[in-house]
Amino acid sequence: MARVKGGYTTHRRHKKVLDSVKGHAGSRHRRFKVAKESLIHALAYSTAHRRSKKRDQRSLMITRVNAAARKCGISYSKLIYGMKKSNIELNRKSLSLLAFNDFDAFEKIVDEVKSDLN
Repeated sequence: MARVKGGYTTHRRHKKVLDSVKGHAGSRHRRFKVAKESLIHALAYSTAHRRSKKRDQRSLMITRVNAAARKCGISYSKLIYGMKKSNIELNRKSLSLLAFNDFDAFEKIVDEVKSDLN
C-alpha cells in the first residue's frame, strides 16, 4: 500500500490545535503532541473552573453582605432570617450590590429588618 502524506488535512488539524494553545508555556505551544495534551487539560480545567467560579462569586457576595450587616449591628444570618420574616425578597447578589454601591439603601433595609425582629 502506498504511503499517503497527510498534507492539507493534517496541517489544518495541527494548526487548529497550535493556535488554541498559543499562550501556553515552553514547548506546549510549539510541538503538536505536547500541545494536544496541554489543550485537553486546559479544556478540562476551564469546564471545572466555570463551575467553581459561581461558587466563589456566591461566597464573595455573602462575605460582602455579612461585613456590611455587621457595620449596621446585625449578623448575616439574622439579616437573612429577618428579611424572610419581613417578606423582603432580595437575593444575595442584589444585597451585595446594594451594600457595595449604595450603603444608605442597605442601611434602610437593615433598619426595617431590625424593627420586624424586635
